[in-house]
Formats: sequence, C-alpha cells, structure tokens
Amino acid sequence: MRHSLKFLFLALFATIFFSCKQNSETEESTTEVMDDKSENSALISSSAAAVNTNSTRKFIRTADVKFSVKNVAKSTYAIEDATTKFGGFVTFTDLESTISNEERTKISPDSTLITTKYIVENNITIRVPNTSLDTVLKTIAKQIHFLNHRVIKADDVSLQMLSNEMMQKRSTSSEKRLENAIDSKGKKLNDLTDAEEKLDNKKEQKDASKIQNLSLNDQVNFSTITLNIYQDESTNQEMVANEKSINSYRPNIGLQLLDSLKTGWFMLENIISFIVLIWPLLLFGFLGYFGYKKLKSKKE
Repeated sequence: MRHSLKFLFLALFATIFFSCKQNSETEESTTEVMDDKSENSALISSSAAAVNTNSTRKFIRTADVKFSVKNVAKSTYAIEDATTKFGGFVTFTDLESTISNEERTKISPDSTLITTKYIVENNITIRVPNTSLDTVLKTIAKQIHFLNHRVIKADDVSLQMLSNEMMQKRSTSSEKRLENAIDSKGKKLNDLTDAEEKLDNKKEQKDASKIQNLSLNDQVNFSTITLNIYQDESTNQEMVANEKSINSYRPNIGLQLLDSLKTGWFMLENIISFIVLIWPLLLFGFLGYFGYKKLKSKKE
C-alpha cells in the first residue's frame, strides 16, 4: 500500500512538473512572437507619421517601405483589407512572379519534370487618412518578415498654402478693378482687348493657385504609402507529358515493303498505260524503220 501511494505521488509530481514546463515554453514562444511584432511595429513607426491635433501646421505625409513577407498574395489581401478598414483606398498594385531559373529533367520516355524557381513581389500604392497613417503602418508591420528600408516624410506646406490663398485674394481684387475699368473706360478696341487679356491672365493665375491648394489639401488629408513586398525564392515542380517524336509514327519494315511493292506495281501500270497510249506513234515508227530497211536492201 505504501509503495502504491509513493508511486502515485511521484507520478502526480512528474505530471505537474512537465505541465508547468510546457506552459512556460508556450509563454516564452508567445512572448517571442509578440516581441517580434512589437519590434516590427517600432521599426516601421515614426513620429513623422503621427498627427498632432493641437498644431495648426499642415503636413504632407508619405511613407516608402520595402520588406519581405512569408506569402505575398496573403499579405497583399491583408494590407488591402487594412487600408479599407481605416478609410483608405488602393491606387496601384502590381503583383508578378519573376522566374529566376527553369530546369527540365526527362524522367521517362513519356514524361519530363519541370523545376521552376521564381520570386513573387508586389508594388502597392495606397492612400489613407492622415490621422490613420501611423495606425495603418503598425498594422502593416504585422506582415513584415524582414525589413529592407522604410522612409517616412512629413513636408510642411502651411506657408505654400497661405501664399496660394493670398494670391487668390490679390487676383480677385485685381479682377474687380479690371472689370470696372473695362466697363467704364474701355472704349477703344485695342485698349479693350489688352484689358481683357490681362483679366484672363489674372483669372488663370487665380484658378491655378486654387487648383494647387486643392491638390495640397488632398495630399494633406490623405497620406500616400508606397510598398514593395516580396517573398523568398520559391520552387514549383510540374510533371508534363513529352511530345511524341515523328519517328514513333513510322510504320514497321513489313508495311514499308508492302507499300514499296504497291508503289512499284503502280509505276508498272503507269508505264503500260503510257505505252498503250502512244501505240500509234510506235506503229508509225516500226513501219518507218521496216520501210527504211527494205529500201536499203533493194539498193544493195
């Protein structure tokens, strides 16, 4: 009885020990994965991507990132889903496979093994609300297997936009003065034409500065992210059937001999038919020859 209790106690202790060890290893593995994701997020994130809501400055934020992933197609879908989730949209995507090497190995007379090595990559351009740029980048970081580079820029365009607004105001004021001058003093045709041209030029300048500000506003409100993702070289093997050689369709020697006999017989038939066809010529030739011989014998 004592031995049984002792054995039961040891078995229970061993079970608890190994369970704790396994849980510890699982926690360490999970911690490593979380650390990797946190490290990727830290690598791809930047203060340039964060928006300061208290600032009156206006920034055009852009990001250019290149990294490898485990599967380009799956990562592309994940990035597109994240873009849509945070109110953005995809403006460009170019997914392609580049073959680096191809080998053909003849396995049997009927089949060949084609081994293809290729690299899959995708160039993606997305636009997301500027307030979500940092969040989207951190979400994309979950797909990173190896980071090649990341460039994040924040260009301050506050003064440029202010300059465009001031130009619009000046153009509006100048337009009004020109219009009044044309209405009240533009009597001569030449003067009127010059004034109209100046007015058109002012309007063009105003429209150009307005369009430029609209473009800058759009770039400020929606940040642009350019991604180049790729995966390690992959290998694909495919078994294909060999094309039959024309020699495999050649008949055997017996059939070739039989065809030769038939061909010879047909040639003989053609010769006989030809002789029968020209029998009058042969007859005249024979009679001529016979007559020539007869005349020759008489002379002798």
